[in-house]
Amino acid sequence: MSTEPTRPRTSVVVDTDTGIDDALALLWLAGREDVEIAAVTAVYGNCTVEDATRNVGATLAVAGLSIGEGGIPVSVGAAGPIDGRPAHFAAYVHGHDGLGDLGGDRPEVPVEPRTAAEQLVHLAASEPGQHHLLVLGPMTNVAAAIELDPDLLTKFASTVVMGGSGPFPPLGVAQIVDANIANDAAAARIVFAAPRTLLVTVGVNVGAGAIVDEAAVERLHASPTAVGRFSAQLLESYMDFYQQVWGRRVSPAWDGLAAALLVVPGWITRSEDGPVGLVPDGERWRAHLLRTAEGGPVPFEPATRPGQPAPDTRVVLEVDVEAFLADFLGVLAGDGRA
Repeated sequence: MSTEPTRPRTSVVVDTDTGIDDALALLWLAGREDVEIAAVTAVYGNCTVEDATRNVGATLAVAGLSIGEGGIPVSVGAAGPIDGRPAHFAAYVHGHDGLGDLGGDRPEVPVEPRTAAEQLVHLAASEPGQHHLLVLGPMTNVAAAIELDPDLLTKFASTVVMGGSGPFPPLGVAQIVDANIANDAAAARIVFAAPRTLLVTVGVNVGAGAIVDEAAVERLHASPTAVGRFSAQLLESYMDFYQQVWGRRVSPAWDGLAAALLVVPGWITRSEDGPVGLVPDGERWRAHLLRTAEGGPVPFEPATRPGQPAPDTRVVLEVDVEAFLADFLGVLAGDGRA
């Protein structure tokens, strides 16, 4: 009999606007033996909050996980930005239903009586330090929860956000849209100003380099598992959009990378701690580490409460993409498990 101690499972609360890359992140988390999905909270973003909630159910069902009593609790959150502005939906990327309009079964999901914000406050307060918070959509639910409990993020073991743009880019370099920040900049300000145990951003500066290519999708099509084949279908739809961006059928593993770096922070090869500020980007907003690409300061005030300095955020700058993709695709294909 083995005498090796059992590794503790990482307990993750996922806040998601369940589009294609969110669903893949959920499937990867579900496939890792060292991860427990403690709860899921839904928010608008890639699709409506109603579709995001249904997509949580459809995705977890593919993974063989149940929802509600005896299963994973799911809570419904914000339908739009915290300041009441109209919501923006990314149907041109994720399809009108958020899952590529594949036409699969997406039944109603049994949801918790608590709102998403109330659920986040409850989980953090009832088991402080036991859960990690993974934020995959606009930060509206998290900001609303912080308004209920200003110390919310100090009660999670860590908070990892798929969002931000890293430091300011080199001269002449444009970055891909920082959608989760742009969809609710007011909520992002609240989150980046809040006290925390550890807040990590996995932004477009690193996510754009974590590319799933056609060979990987073919591997998933050939998978013997429902998870693998479903992942391939989702990625085919995602690549329909990204071939218009890069001229080839590829797609970044945005949310999958954020999930992976929460569970395996050793895949972060370079990061920097410092204040993050919200800055305008045309009609949109970005969240930047207040550093130039060369490491120098910039003349912007960080996102903060009036009169108080913003706490540091850990901003991911470089990642072991090869190790991440090997594990990510292995778990989804069913031929590599943690």
